[in-house]
Amino acid sequence: MTARKRVAKKSSAPVIDPYLPEAGNFGYRVSRYELELEYKVAINRLAGAASITAVTLAELKTFTLDLSSALSVTKVTVDGKRPAQFRASHGKLHITLADRLPAGAAMTVAVRYGGTPRPTRSRWGSVGFEELTEGALVAGQPNGASSWFPCDDHPSAKASFRVQIATESSYFALANGKLLARRARAGMTTWVYEQAEPTSTYLMTLQIGVYDRHRMAKNGVEIFAVLPDRLRERFDHDFGRQPEMMKLFTKRFGPYPLANGYTVVVTDDELEIPLEAQGISIFGANHCDGRRGSERLIAHELAHQWFGNSVTVQRWRHIWLHEGFACYAEWLWSEHCGERTADQWARHYHHRLKSSPQDLVLADPGPDDMFDDRVYKRGALTLHALRRHLGDTRFFALLQDWTERHRHASVVTDDFVGLAAQYADDSLRALWTAWLYNTRVPALDSGP
Repeated sequence: MTARKRVAKKSSAPVIDPYLPEAGNFGYRVSRYELELEYKVAINRLAGAASITAVTLAELKTFTLDLSSALSVTKVTVDGKRPAQFRASHGKLHITLADRLPAGAAMTVAVRYGGTPRPTRSRWGSVGFEELTEGALVAGQPNGASSWFPCDDHPSAKASFRVQIATESSYFALANGKLLARRARAGMTTWVYEQAEPTSTYLMTLQIGVYDRHRMAKNGVEIFAVLPDRLRERFDHDFGRQPEMMKLFTKRFGPYPLANGYTVVVTDDELEIPLEAQGISIFGANHCDGRRGSERLIAHELAHQWFGNSVTVQRWRHIWLHEGFACYAEWLWSEHCGERTADQWARHYHHRLKSSPQDLVLADPGPDDMFDDRVYKRGALTLHALRRHLGDTRFFALLQDWTERHRHASVVTDDFVGLAAQYADDSLRALWTAWLYNTRVPALDSGP
């Protein structure tokens, strides 16, 4: 029995996504979050007030929000009124209204909460709010947003955000979007950010540390660096080709999808892997080695701003639409730099996949394998097979159409399959069957 079948059998209750059956909520759609937070680094203490604007999708008497059990709720109001009841249990905030709300009604949910935040345990390890040696970070993928604010924690539930974060003045605090204000008072500094573009909750982040902020590029898309001063010299070498990388990706993928530029954070701690957030990528000090040893990862995380952050999957089974595309961007960057071509990388990883277990369906890998490296590499190989079939002109026109048509929206595999058909002179069915829906790795040179 596969992992996803085990999850589906575990509970007969309706779920939004079988890969994360406990995440996400029914009955409403959030359009905006406004968060007022205070975080004390020395004692790892978070106090928060969340104002959530939503519309009901059905008549509503009870509803839930995702919120970590590490955080205690002290007050809830809905449209300024206290509900009949609220209680927090097993990662959910349950709210029972005094009066029913009709379908299509606007509602504002206000929640006061606080506690000692910690990462959420998942089958993929710990995700969410995490302490650093000097500061904190949020690594939200796939279900870590609820570790620091009440939310509808599912990738298709996109909203705008305003984040106000107060912390000790010796620390730099970064959140997504445009910095609107920075105010210092009594040893604390309050930072206010506005993330206007619709954003999935897992792509929201906080980055707090003893950092300085520098502008890397002034022309075209602004690129910023936030990092400890001790890493600046290495950073300038290791990350110095990002403006050129941005130029290539905007040419290949279409305009950069965010209004307020791109920020790279390098923590003073080592991180096992880098991670993406909306408009931000986060790396560890170990990724800043002075030898450009992580440049493929730098390309990968930048590409996620198009594939994953702007164009986001509706369900996690379609994750190849994030990771396969970002992995292929690594190969495109290598090709652009005069190093290995995308075709050479494809043949290299095709050989490795042929020697790996062939029990993965790319279009539905199952929750245990959705972050398996085979999803990344087979996804990139699928795109390379498509590129070979369509030719460069049509293939890159397809990618630009994809990012423009679904900008800040949610997608499934069939959306890409359907759009690709418009760029082909013949049927792509055999290609998709071989690469997306069969476990056996097909021959790289076989046509559809």
